[in-house]
Amino acid sequence: MAIDRAGLAAFLRHRRHALQPEDVGLPRGQRRRTSGLRREEVAALCHMSTDYYARLERERGPQPSEQMLASIAQGLHLSLDERDHVFRLGGHQPPPRGATSEHVSPGLLRILDRLLDTPAEIVTELGETLRQTPMGIALTGDTTRYAGPARSLGYRWFTDAEARGRYAPQDHQFLSRLYASGLRSIATLRGPESPAAKYAERLVAESEEFRELWAKHEVGLRPNDVKRFVHPSVGALELHCHSLVDPDQSHRLLVYTAAPGSDSHDKLQLLAVLGTQVLS
Repeated sequence: MAIDRAGLAAFLRHRRHALQPEDVGLPRGQRRRTSGLRREEVAALCHMSTDYYARLERERGPQPSEQMLASIAQGLHLSLDERDHVFRLGGHQPPPRGATSEHVSPGLLRILDRLLDTPAEIVTELGETLRQTPMGIALTGDTTRYAGPARSLGYRWFTDAEARGRYAPQDHQFLSRLYASGLRSIATLRGPESPAAKYAERLVAESEEFRELWAKHEVGLRPNDVKRFVHPSVGALELHCHSLVDPDQSHRLLVYTAAPGSDSHDKLQLLAVLGTQVLS
C-alpha cells in the first residue's frame, strides 16, 4: 500500500485540533491560546520527537513504520476504526483486532487519565500491563517495562522470584492456582495456537510448580475482591480491586482502592507523597 501523505497530514491535524488537554490527561494551564493540543504535546503522547511528528503534519519525512502508527493511534486516543484508517493512510495494513490487540480503547484511556491519585492499570487477558497510573507504578513498580513472555504477570509468577515480592506471602499458593487456572481457560478459549497455549507450553517446561498445577486441570477460580500487597516503603496494604472490561479488546481496567479510615487508606496517601521513592 502507498502512503497518502496529504490524507494522513489532514487527519492528524484535524484530530490534534479536536482534542483538549483534559481529554488526554494533560493540564490546561492558564495561558493556553492554542485550539486543541500543541504539536509537542502530541509528540510526547506518541513517544516521538516533535520534529518527526511535525513533518508528518506537513506531508514530509519518511513513511512511518507500523510501530510509529500504533504509537500515534494510541497517543491521539483513536478508536479502532480511526486506528485502522491511520494505518491505511500511512501505507500499512491495520493490525488484527480482538484479544491479541494492544490498542487501548479511548474510553478506558479517558478513565485512566482521570485516576492520577489512584493505583490503576490496564491489562490484557494474559496479565500484560499496557498502561499504569503514576500511583499504579508506585504500588507495584513499572510493569510495562518487560518484553517477551515476561510481560505476562502469570508467566513471571512462575519464572521470576521477584514477581511475588509485592504480594502477601499467605496468598502465594492461591495466586499460583489462580494463574494456572486462568491460563488454562484462556488457552482453551483461544485455541492451541494462541499465545496463551504457547505460554502454557513454556511454563510446563520451565516450572515444576506450574507443571503440578497444570496437571490438576483446575478451572473456574476467581480472584479475591481484596488484594493484599507488601510495599517496600509503606508495608502491608489491603486494597479492593474494581474491574472494568472492554469486551472488544479483552482488556481490563483494574482500579485499587482502600476503605476510608483504614490503615491501608492512610498508607495509600503516604504512597501518593512518596511516589516511586523507596525508604530505607
